[in-house]
Formats: sequence, structure tokens, C-alpha cells
Amino acid sequence: MDFLYARSWDEALAAKAERPDAVPISGGTDLMVDLNFDRRRPDALLDLNGVEEFTRWERVNGHVRIGAAVPFTRIINEIGSLVPGLAIASRTVGSPQIRNRGTLGGNLATASPAGDALPPLMVADATVEVGSVRGERTVPVREFFTGPKRSVLEPDELIRAVLVPVADGPQQFAKVGTRNAMVISVCSFALALHPARRTVAGCIGSAGPTVLPTPDAEQYLEAELADRRLWDSRAELDEAVATRFGELAGAHARPIDDVRGTADYRRHAVAVLARRTLQWTWTEYRRAQR
Repeated sequence: MDFLYARSWDEALAAKAERPDAVPISGGTDLMVDLNFDRRRPDALLDLNGVEEFTRWERVNGHVRIGAAVPFTRIINEIGSLVPGLAIASRTVGSPQIRNRGTLGGNLATASPAGDALPPLMVADATVEVGSVRGERTVPVREFFTGPKRSVLEPDELIRAVLVPVADGPQQFAKVGTRNAMVISVCSFALALHPARRTVAGCIGSAGPTVLPTPDAEQYLEAELADRRLWDSRAELDEAVATRFGELAGAHARPIDDVRGTADYRRHAVAVLARRTLQWTWTEYRRAQR
């Protein structure tokens, strides 16, 4: 196995262009497990820990630009108030040690439907900056994933950063696991309210081949909020509305039976998580008035 090392974005792109088969490594929280269990044996690794740019974040035009190697712990501690849904999800990632090493870029590149950071990025309308020696481009997170552990990344491309709009309303994330901590999610759900646009966005994790949006549930809830004038009144949300939202969200799940749960259980759990995250976000929206 060859070991390549980059100290800058340009060096990283040059190395990836010369060796498209080289697997990038920064936090290594997924890759090293695969190597240790001999599930993967790449011909080359590209170490990105020397690229300082990847470890920085900044505010840019109403967005937070998060470098690909910013770990989950820093997302929680440094920008949690700006991207609350992502911060909530980051708190559920593994153990403190994993959160100290695991990176946002790695979660995206792995493209697992169980990636905890992915549903919050979807509902926040985040975009991914990717590049190669051929040039750079931005890809909406909604268009980034093409299947289980597959994405639109070309063999010679690397993730540079993620652009996340600063939250304009309450956001939430919840997941179900086989125990309370340090587990891959059986299913998860993220929700964001966008009061200025009077829209909502939901996303299912770990209950389909990729993370899944919930357009039917979103359209139903937007209509209810508008018809009942709830955006303005901030009155209490009818329990029946929250329940129906959950049912419609659960119908978008495309789960399978596996060792972590049955398909039927996942559909039910998604509905419960969607209902709960809606209740939490609406309660927060109401409190903001006071």
C-alpha cells in the first residue's frame, strides 16, 4: 500500500489526479475500521491531515463554510448556535473520541444512508464544494448521493468544504439505535422550519438507499400551517396534525430488514421521530415569540 501526503489543497488535488485510486484519510473513523477488519485494502492512501485549510470554518454571506476536516466536536462547540440541527446530530456521533476525530467531509464522502450529519445538511439546503485539477464545482447535498455509499464525486475529486446556511428557524434531529449511545442509527429524522419562507423541510436517515426527503409530509404541514394561520399566531399545534405529518413522513421511508431492525419497525420509528421533531421545533418557534 502506498502512502501519499498533502500539505495544501493544490498538493492534494495533484496527488488525487496522479492516483485516482488513492483513498483520502483524515479522521479515519470509518476507513480505519474497514482496514482493521480487512474489508478494504486500497492500493494507496492520501493523508489530508496536513491541509490546514480543511480544518477551518468561516461565515460567508449568510452561510457557514465548514472545511472538510472540521471534526464534530468543533461543530458542536464553535458553531452550534449557527447550525443547530447539525450540532444536535453531531452530539449523537459515536463517543467523544470519535467526535474529536470524525469529520463532516468524511461523513459526506462515505455516503452511508446512516450518516448522522446528512439529514440535517439536507433540510438546511447545504451545498458541497468539490474540486479536482480540472476545476471546482458546488453540488447541493440533495443531489450529492446516488445510492448506498455512492455519490457524485468523480475518482479524481475531493471534498473541500460544506456551505450551510445559518439557521433561520428551529431545527431538530433525532435517531433510534439499538442502545442509547455509540451506535449506528436504526433510523433517524431531521426537521427544519423556515419561517421567513413559511416552509418546512424533513429528511429520513438510515431507512432507505440514501437519505430521503419527505415532500408529501412537508406539503401537508405547510398547508396546515398556512390555513390555520399558525405562522403568525404561533398557537399550539394540533396533535392530529403532528401525527399525520409523522405518518406521511414514514411513508417516504424505503427500509430493509437487517440485523438492526425490520423494515416495518423502521417505518413506524420514522413516523414517531418525525412527529416528535415537529413538536420540538414548533415548541421552540412558539417560545421565540416570548
